[in-house]
Amino acid sequence: MSNLQSQLKPSRNAKSVLPGFKLSMGFTLIYLSFLVLIPLAAIVLHSLQMSWSTFWDLILDKRVIAAYKISFLTSLTAAMINVVFGFIIAWVLVRYNFPGKKLVNGIIDLPFALPTAVAGIALTAIYAKDGWIGQWLYAINIPSAYSVIGITIALTFIGLPFVVRTVQPVLEQWDHDVEEAAAILGAYRWRTFIRIILPQLFPAILTGFALAFARGLGEYGSVIFIAGNMPFKTEIAPLLMMTKLEQYDYAGATSIALVMLVIAFVLLLLMNAIQWSFTKRWGSL
Repeated sequence: MSNLQSQLKPSRNAKSVLPGFKLSMGFTLIYLSFLVLIPLAAIVLHSLQMSWSTFWDLILDKRVIAAYKISFLTSLTAAMINVVFGFIIAWVLVRYNFPGKKLVNGIIDLPFALPTAVAGIALTAIYAKDGWIGQWLYAINIPSAYSVIGITIALTFIGLPFVVRTVQPVLEQWDHDVEEAAAILGAYRWRTFIRIILPQLFPAILTGFALAFARGLGEYGSVIFIAGNMPFKTEIAPLLMMTKLEQYDYAGATSIALVMLVIAFVLLLLMNAIQWSFTKRWGSL
């Protein structure tokens, strides 16, 4: 037995298929530095060049705060909508067979491939007052375009694939024997879902929510057409940053970007902590 284990154990001198740890880590750090760390550090360094009083005046401006509220409120609402309907779509795609299933599965990735500006123009045409869907919504006093609702619609459109594609693989690997055992023990379907299925899917659902939320915070192209871009009403933070850049107000643009970066990082860190805590607790049961 020991001879067999020694034969199966890889030798230290054996060459790995992939490069060694030092080379791989060095390449990873260099790659991340050029793509992520250096650009983010540039935002921080540029913001540090101004005084604290100037920085606070820029980020606490009433127009800027209104843009923050609109961006975070619409992104949060869209992410929560996508959690519900994204989970349902993933469930249907995994659990049921129906004609056109592959087509529906491919359509889910359409927001990834479609240029954001094209998506914004299409959504505006559909949800405008004289659009196919907008005319019915406006008839019941729901302004689906050039409003906060329109922004939420656009962010829901671009964030849906994140939830579906994070939940779908977990459902595909789910062991149906667990559900059968719960049914044998007398658990109803809803109880089985709440007590057994949902806890296992919660980390994937939370990941999809975080990705959709973060994507919505930085979305620009698909929103500017359907938002209306009215200050204090439908002006999002990314649009305000672009406005300040066009006015050569680099200090104002970087200040807004830094605040958005810090808040998004804290929220994502909090979600990851919740996910880790939940996974650890569930794994210990």
